[in-house]
Amino acid sequence: MITKRLTAIGYAIALPLLLVVLWWALSADSESIYFPSLRSILETFPETWFENGWQSSIVTDGLASLTRLVIGFGAAACIGIALGTAIGLSPRLRALVEPTLEFIRAIPGPVLVPVISLFAGIGDEMKIIVIALGSLWPILLNTIDGVRAVDPVMIETSRSYHLSRWRQIRTLILPAASPQIFAGMRQGLSVGIILMVISEMFAATNGLGFSVVQFQRNFALPEMWTGIIILGLLGFIASLVLQFAESRSLRWYVGLRATDRES
Repeated sequence: MITKRLTAIGYAIALPLLLVVLWWALSADSESIYFPSLRSILETFPETWFENGWQSSIVTDGLASLTRLVIGFGAAACIGIALGTAIGLSPRLRALVEPTLEFIRAIPGPVLVPVISLFAGIGDEMKIIVIALGSLWPILLNTIDGVRAVDPVMIETSRSYHLSRWRQIRTLILPAASPQIFAGMRQGLSVGIILMVISEMFAATNGLGFSVVQFQRNFALPEMWTGIIILGLLGFIASLVLQFAESRSLRWYVGLRATDRES
């Protein structure tokens, strides 16, 4: 077991490490102001993000962006799972709302930023709403599909045992649909991070997206690249947290798939 985990970790870090080495080697002699060397980018990291202790940019801007992402994505997950379960269980409701959902889903997320800013202003509320709306659709639609795919025989069996509707949802439907729900959450998280950055670039006074665009406007290009790296690390860490939650929640599913592969 330990060997398998170490092997998985090795595979996970091999490609990023190779890309960093290649970036370092290929940019070592770079004289371009737009594509500075990785060494010069890393040298600006401490001064850019870690000065002034608790008042440093990594704390103030990073915490602002993370708070917006957590609230917006959390709201999208709660609403998407609740609505998706209700729609997935009701064929009539599904037939009524599904064409509208597909139409709204096709609207690009960044288009929401100027529209929502008209009635929500340019404060944190606007950014949270944008993140929530953008993240909602993958979670909602995957939840609907996951609930629809639950084995009807299992549902009928639960009814024969006179389980209440809520207990059916809690003990049968949501667990059975959870692999697809988590797939939608992974998609929604990616969309949420993108919209977090775009909304902060559009209208903000703090946040990682705001910092990156300010560096770009002031031609502080090594600092701008450090911001891009920070955003990449934020997305990577957020993905790891979601994967950890998924592995804890779906241990039965992972074990079932492992058994199927061995048989």
